[in-house]
Amino acid sequence: MEEKLQKLLQNILPADKAAMEEAGRRQAQLAKPPGSLGRLEDLSIQLAGITGKVHNHMDKKHLLVFAADNGVIVEGVSCSPQSVTLMQTINLTRAKTGASVLAKHFGVDITVCDVGVNAVIEDPRVLNKKIAFGTKNMAVGPAMTRDQALTAILTGAELAMDTKADVIGIGEMGIGNTTTSSAVLSVLLDVDAEAVTGRGGGVTDDSFRKKKEVIRQAIAVSRPDPNDVVDVLAKVGGFDVAAMCGAFLGCAATHRPVVIDGFISAVAALCAVRLCPQVRDYLVPSHASYEIGYRLAMEAMGLEPMLLLGMRLGEGSGCPIAFQVLEAACAIINNMATFDQAGIDDGYLEEIRKGDKFSVEGAK
Repeated sequence: MEEKLQKLLQNILPADKAAMEEAGRRQAQLAKPPGSLGRLEDLSIQLAGITGKVHNHMDKKHLLVFAADNGVIVEGVSCSPQSVTLMQTINLTRAKTGASVLAKHFGVDITVCDVGVNAVIEDPRVLNKKIAFGTKNMAVGPAMTRDQALTAILTGAELAMDTKADVIGIGEMGIGNTTTSSAVLSVLLDVDAEAVTGRGGGVTDDSFRKKKEVIRQAIAVSRPDPNDVVDVLAKVGGFDVAAMCGAFLGCAATHRPVVIDGFISAVAALCAVRLCPQVRDYLVPSHASYEIGYRLAMEAMGLEPMLLLGMRLGEGSGCPIAFQVLEAACAIINNMATFDQAGIDDGYLEEIRKGDKFSVEGAK
């Protein structure tokens, strides 16, 4: 499995710079002041780099949700019972949760994949890729074996690569996974649990203190190697986070944009970037998660979210909204008239363009 992962990483290429330059020239020809459509312009250029084409379409959109339970829940790190993972995993297929309601509303396909729910799920709408019935309690030892972590990563990658879509969003479902994600981020950034740990789904003050203590204890017990992402995921991660990491890799390997949801999704994306820095070229952040560690994960990747909505649900709920922004970016570069087509002499913009060039050069 180690060799299979390395082969996957070798297949991930940087963004197509020539296509991005061509898209930039196209944006400069459109009938508007330079940069006046902000992130929509940036996104259209990024999409060109991802696909190698200036003109793109986001007709088929897909949300992948990875579900798993976490053994650390026995430490009292969440106010929700573990049974919620099972129920919400099923409800995600019924358009009854926040993410699935939004997916249905916007015409987004959704796949819910069980990689480690601590229950037998007989509903055929849930894709069964179960690795184990939840991870072990990371507070007393490694959450999983290295082989299990590799299996989860490759499972996520294969599902992403097999999903027929123009753009994919990555979400999760699993009680206790803000604890595992905070632990992974704490190790990768070499910061204390205090800096990256939020309340997640909601806990009391006492439980919140316990949550941070458990994260510190888990890291001290297993001593994950911050330079080995697989080791970090195996010792203090979760099956869902590892599979999500793999999904980001799979999207990059198949030259598709992939949308980050909130905190847990961002941590998984950071794991993918640490495994292969070129993955960053394919990442599209959606909303700024309310979780404290989200900002640090974004800063570590040099990314900024598009939306400020105060969201912290998870599940992939930010992805269907972000897909609409990507569609808007495509519509602009595909359909907006150029100055020539609009019959406008753009000579009046020369001074503005010179000013933009001066500003860019001055910032270097």
